[in-house]
Amino acid sequence: MSMTTDQQRLLLRGTEVAEMLGISRALSYRWMASGILPTVRVDRSVRVPREELLKWIAARTTNQVQG
Repeated sequence: MSMTTDQQRLLLRGTEVAEMLGISRALSYRWMASGILPTVRVDRSVRVPREELLKWIAARTTNQVQG
């Protein structure tokens, strides 16, 4: 996505989530449907809140030190 920080969407589509996570579009939608990713319904659309996605990533990030 080439938007500046001010213009970034608050709610992301499955394709945008897939791009951000480096996963396939199909896997992104599968995770959204199964509840693995946090979602919000907007009319008939399902979106992932940007801030919740960032929290989801942080919660799954480990600080493993190899040595």
